[in-house]
Amino acid sequence: MTIRVLIADDQDDVRSAFTVILDAQPDMAVVGAAADGTAAVELARHLRPDVVLVDIRMPGLDGLAVTRRLAGPDVADPLRVLVVTTFDLDEYVHTALRNGACGFLLKRSSPALLVEAVRAAVAGDTLISPSVTVRLLRHLTTAPPPGRETLTDREMEIARILAQGRTNAEIAAELFLAAGTVKNHVAVIQRKLGVRNRVGIAAWAWDTGIAHR
Repeated sequence: MTIRVLIADDQDDVRSAFTVILDAQPDMAVVGAAADGTAAVELARHLRPDVVLVDIRMPGLDGLAVTRRLAGPDVADPLRVLVVTTFDLDEYVHTALRNGACGFLLKRSSPALLVEAVRAAVAGDTLISPSVTVRLLRHLTTAPPPGRETLTDREMEIARILAQGRTNAEIAAELFLAAGTVKNHVAVIQRKLGVRNRVGIAAWAWDTGIAHR
């Protein structure tokens, strides 16, 4: 399956760079681009891409408003929106996630992380830039779900490293595991904890103190 991506950013060079990165992937294709928020919403509703990359500061509607209109809680048929921005502000992160974003990346992130975030979005996961994740999760408090299953030692270790903002590939390298094995462990951890995605795992790890070990 080819992952169809729409890019919304007011900078020509950013749209071009993202297009080069994503089109180079064998399973991705950029199907459209918009230079302002209003056009982004119209184009996204027309093309129905698998993932929409949205900058925050754009003419017309800003990226947070675009996210709300395409993926917000009141949208009947939401799209997957990944916010990619220069601005590392907690207020933007919180608002983007509340508005339905399935990821939050900084533009200085590596091309590999951008690609991984797009794939994570399609898989129904959430990926946030590591530097943002660690700072954000320090302020989150999530009560451990009642009756959760006990994690194995390996799962606890993976949850601890994940809470530091590491990707599956980085966790695999640190623990000398295959990336697919880490992905399977993460899926099991999500099920056991009753959380929706890796952000939920990380929040649980910080709240229970595992992340500090």
